[in-house]
Amino acid sequence: MSTATPIKDSQYYIDLENQYGAHNYHPLPVVLDRGEGVFVWDVEGEKYYDFLSAYSAVNQGHSHPKIVDALVQQAQKLALTSRAFYNSKLGEYEKKITSLFGFHKVLPMNSGAEAVETAVKLARKWSYEVKGIKGNAAKIIVCENNFHGRTTTIVSFSNDPDAHNNYGPFTPGFVKISYNDLAALEQALKEDATNIAAFLVEPIQGEAGVYVPDEGYLKAAADLCRKYNVLFIADEVQTGIARTGRLIACQHENVQPDILILGKALSGGIYPVSAVLANDEIMNVIHPGQHGSTFGGNPLACAVAIAALDVVEDEHLSERAELLGELFRREIRKLIGKTDLIANVRGKGLLNAIIINDSQHSPTAWNLCLDLKKNGLLAKPTHGNIIRLAPPLVITEEQILDCVRIIEKTLLEFKKA
Repeated sequence: MSTATPIKDSQYYIDLENQYGAHNYHPLPVVLDRGEGVFVWDVEGEKYYDFLSAYSAVNQGHSHPKIVDALVQQAQKLALTSRAFYNSKLGEYEKKITSLFGFHKVLPMNSGAEAVETAVKLARKWSYEVKGIKGNAAKIIVCENNFHGRTTTIVSFSNDPDAHNNYGPFTPGFVKISYNDLAALEQALKEDATNIAAFLVEPIQGEAGVYVPDEGYLKAAADLCRKYNVLFIADEVQTGIARTGRLIACQHENVQPDILILGKALSGGIYPVSAVLANDEIMNVIHPGQHGSTFGGNPLACAVAIAALDVVEDEHLSERAELLGELFRREIRKLIGKTDLIANVRGKGLLNAIIINDSQHSPTAWNLCLDLKKNGLLAKPTHGNIIRLAPPLVITEEQILDCVRIIEKTLLEFKKA
């Protein structure tokens, strides 16, 4: 009788998740076991280019040695104190991040959704105590097709049925307008400027399909907010930390938000770290006991975030994303003439998407991603017929061109079901 340990293949782990985990995701059928730089390996040892980067959390590449070393060294020393005490890492991190992004203060949190919630609370508190809005009347303007997270308040202003339906009752106080529509923004401001606290916007709508607004939109929107004494809040959880070719996407138009929300690559994907940044006249409305987090600003998170930001600077990841993004889009556009599968390619830096020439409800984009996987590249569709393509920013020009070849081969060999 054999006593050999059975081989645990991909299907084994997929079955485990299906049996014991909530079915709130629809993953590509690949079970990843290891990552390094721009590559990941599955449990069978197959190697892939990662073209999702954990939704732009792994901008610095998988398991970057400098970030991993910071994690290990700090974990062996002190991981968590809560904010009941000072710790020797938080002040260093706060100085680093505020200096780098040009703000007076930072409020540290953990997840991107937590940071968005924090920004909403901060804007409302500012509106009552500084702007002078009467109690509980403050409103925040948001954009349709946004994605800011999945808490109850955040999905209150989502128009995605999957995020919104059957989760009510919802939090009031939000006004939805069209994205990339300055006339709609000004109309909303004119109609109720007295009660508008803030305008919350993604500089590029990532989850919606990498929608890049018209040039000048962010600058004009920020100017309108200033005109009506309304805070301009930029959610750069996905677009920040060098992803679009600038440290934050707002810098493409020389816009400094009143409130900046960061997350994801703030830790290089090693540990949950998020942040809300603002100047004193806004941040100082928060006093002890009025907002916080047990894990927010913990020493481990601070050490990891410092190292992650150092990597962005030391390895010139913004500049790399700018140059390689232009190369990638130029090469992908050449494919449009070779196949009718691609309707368009759009993006900034290394946050890009190809729009598949099929209906939103067709399986074409999903099936293309399955074929890309077979050819050694991992990507995922969003909103049915859009494939988001966002590799780690440490990718090289040679690797980008290799990935273009994989995409071309997959498209030209693809057969619609």
